[in-house]
Amino acid sequence: MHRPFSPWLLILLVGLIGLSTSADEPEHVRIALDWTPNTNHTGIIVASALGYFAEEGLAVEILEPTETASIPLVAAGRSEFGVSMQEYVTMGRAQGVPVVSIATLFQHNTSGFAAPRDRGIAGPADLEGLRYAGWGSDLESVMIRTVMESVGADFDTVTMINIGMLDFTTAVRRDLADFYWVFYGWQGIHAKLQGIEFDFLPLPELAEVLDYYTPVIVTSERMIEERPEVVRRFLAALTRGYVYATLHPAEAAEILLGHAPELDSELVHASQAWIAEQMADDIDRWGHQEADVWTRFAAWALENGLIERAIDPLAAFTNDFLPPFGEEDTG
Repeated sequence: MHRPFSPWLLILLVGLIGLSTSADEPEHVRIALDWTPNTNHTGIIVASALGYFAEEGLAVEILEPTETASIPLVAAGRSEFGVSMQEYVTMGRAQGVPVVSIATLFQHNTSGFAAPRDRGIAGPADLEGLRYAGWGSDLESVMIRTVMESVGADFDTVTMINIGMLDFTTAVRRDLADFYWVFYGWQGIHAKLQGIEFDFLPLPELAEVLDYYTPVIVTSERMIEERPEVVRRFLAALTRGYVYATLHPAEAAEILLGHAPELDSELVHASQAWIAEQMADDIDRWGHQEADVWTRFAAWALENGLIERAIDPLAAFTNDFLPPFGEEDTG
């Protein structure tokens, strides 16, 4: 059940339009994507296509992935904004990288472990003795160990296989492993459309610490210090883009397909509809991040060796540049 449409959302939309600025020469800024265009990015594409950035006096260039990830690009000043994840912000700051999360796309982690239905996986205890396939990061091992040990299962019985960035559907068809870490809103939807039956264990249901923010929008400390109004205007437009995509998923899907026509139309529409459902309950506080989510994850990362030194989790994110919603506290 979704909450009734909040009057704060109407105030937000009207207010954001009122905040729009006009300028003879728009300021050029860039946002680096974390992956090739997909429905996590629809709000960005919508804000560009419908002129929300332009109304804020911004000309936004969307950078698709290269060999350099979004966080290094942002930290080096080669992109003013980026799409990333809380875990990468945490790890980056532990290494002295001055990046800050300024908004989250989802209030809850939409990823989890997926397994072909014939494996009979109903919970973490069922992972014993199975094969896991992923891209070989320490984070994956720590996540699996955490959820297994929470129910007394033996992580050391799991065989870890590195398959790089091979997609879930292809890996299942090749029977490369027994379970995988997937983002349901894209890889899970794609597998369903391809007729693959699988069980899905959402990370937030397995461990509270794994209900972290992903994806997030990041910028640099330098941008916050030197160009705070640009950050504010960027988020004003971006919020409108994601609100539009949530309220009008079919139209937003077509806008994304116009930007990336190589994408599968059926997948884009199904994924966008699913994502809209995930965002709908919290759309009147889009982007907002809670301190305890950052604090909990940072402590867990340090305890499990994902970072070598503690970070100040309250410096890793801010809500200060989000549009006023009227009912939220800013961090």
